[in-house]
Amino acid sequence: MKRKRVGWPGRIIPGRYERVPAHGSSETFMKILTISDIVVPELSDRFDPSRFRGVELILSCGDLPPEYLSSLRQRLDAPLFYVRGNHDIRFRSTPPVGCTDIHQRRIQFQGLRIMGLEGSRWYNGGPIQYREYQMRRMLWRMWPLLWFGRGVDIVITHAPPRHIHDAEDRCHRGFECFLQLISRFRPRYFIHGHIHAHFADPSQRVTLVGRTRVVNTFACHLLEVNDA
Repeated sequence: MKRKRVGWPGRIIPGRYERVPAHGSSETFMKILTISDIVVPELSDRFDPSRFRGVELILSCGDLPPEYLSSLRQRLDAPLFYVRGNHDIRFRSTPPVGCTDIHQRRIQFQGLRIMGLEGSRWYNGGPIQYREYQMRRMLWRMWPLLWFGRGVDIVITHAPPRHIHDAEDRCHRGFECFLQLISRFRPRYFIHGHIHAHFADPSQRVTLVGRTRVVNTFACHLLEVNDA
């Protein structure tokens, strides 16, 4: 069903964000800003630092100018981890300053295990597009690290999992192998971009798959995650 557009797709509403405790704990939370696909006025020319006070981490899911990422990293004075989207061809020559590319990596930040996978499905031969078997091979290379490293808490990608928030055109189909990742390792969050949609409430971004919250972070989204 097509969603009705309501205001800015990534509008930040004070006090409106997702707070999700870890299993068995509900005490200490980390505020995370997630972004993708379009530059949001509230994070650029209409930036108000008071609205983002306490953000400890920024996660970018691709298709954003490197200068935008550099600016957010500096303005919020928080680490920024990113994966490239299918349109991020400038990143090789002009990477965002002070930010970290986590494609095919799993890192730890304040107790959270975070991994990333870049790109979209192949559709016209661009440099950051992958066929299903190529993305599956990337995941297989990470399997030992995930298996022996006690899994992953947050996965960031540009493309969505297949049949979850995706579309049927070649560019916007999700990856089947992402469903296998969710099924086997049950991350707390699987955060993606690429799918342009408009949300009246933050809850509309989220689809629960088992214990994993699959989140479309188109534009921007604020969430709080228990870091225990």
